[in-house]
Amino acid sequence: MKSILIAMLVAMTLPFGLATPACAGSGDVVVENAWSRASIGTSRPGAAYMDIRNAGDEDVTLTGLRTDLAGMPEFHLTSTNNQGVSSMSPVGEIAIAPGETVALAPGGMHAMLMQLRRPMEEGGTFPLTLLFSDGGEVTVEVPIRGIAARGPDD
Repeated sequence: MKSILIAMLVAMTLPFGLATPACAGSGDVVVENAWSRASIGTSRPGAAYMDIRNAGDEDVTLTGLRTDLAGMPEFHLTSTNNQGVSSMSPVGEIAIAPGETVALAPGGMHAMLMQLRRPMEEGGTFPLTLLFSDGGEVTVEVPIRGIAARGPDD
């Protein structure tokens, strides 16, 4: 009787499992042009910028990030209203289509590094790990540029 119940449960759930979209691997992700700016101490948040490219054949979903530099790293989006007032808000998951690149850049989406544990000093680096829905991780070493830097080459 027990084996019949198990077989029925498997038969009932099998179609749902087949309908679930497959997740592309985080191994298909390429991170380029990572950089950040030096901070003024630790009382203000820092930010990191980069290009995240999906080199695979299926969507990948970025779900979060981790770094020992900050107690609360999140993806944020800067937006400006019609009165010219800018604000930032957290971004949930970020889906990246095959062949597409998501740019984390000043004035747009970026990695917000809140609750800095140490100052971000020009010339230094820090590891930043991107977390994906497939359980995979991609870690990039982020160089810290000058406080007035405007890109990865400043």
